[in-house]
Amino acid sequence: MNPTLTKAQKTEIIGSLQRYASKELDCELGDIQAGHLLEYILKEISPFAYNQGVEDAKGYVAAKVEELTGTCFEEGLTYWKSASGARQVRRKP
Repeated sequence: MNPTLTKAQKTEIIGSLQRYASKELDCELGDIQAGHLLEYILKEISPFAYNQGVEDAKGYVAAKVEELTGTCFEEGLTYWKSASGARQVRRKP
């Protein structure tokens, strides 16, 4: 799953890659070189971040589903407990 970047995003990222190469690696990257490096990173490395994001989202949703019973619980046999006979949804005790 390669992310789709806008032209503005690509331009900004290419500038960042060029700045990084210059300051951290002591080499200069042209626009074409930095663009190829960006495409390589998107194709080869970004799937790892994408898959981790999917796993994180899966864990988050699973935790919320587990909380659902405690969040939305309706106690049965409550008709005689209230004078009006109205039903109330409340947290599980």
